[in-house]
Amino acid sequence: MDKQALAMLIPIMALAIPVAAIIMGSLVKMAKFKAEGQRGALSPDADLRLAALEDDVHGLRRELAETQERLDFTERLLAQRTGEDQPRLK
Repeated sequence: MDKQALAMLIPIMALAIPVAAIIMGSLVKMAKFKAEGQRGALSPDADLRLAALEDDVHGLRRELAETQERLDFTERLLAQRTGEDQPRLK
């Protein structure tokens, strides 16, 4: 892989990993709330907190999808750039 391409992927991955960790942490919290809810009825406060967590997860999924689109776009630009740098054979 080209050094420039690798240099561009490092910051992208540095941003994608924490986003994935946040999403996974939120999913674990939601699973815990649902497990507690199966044991007994949730309090109104817990229902509000669960709804807020679900909204956060949906927002994070949107942000992750946007980040992945940007990564794909950057990879396509880098692939085009490396194709232009190569000598053309006639």
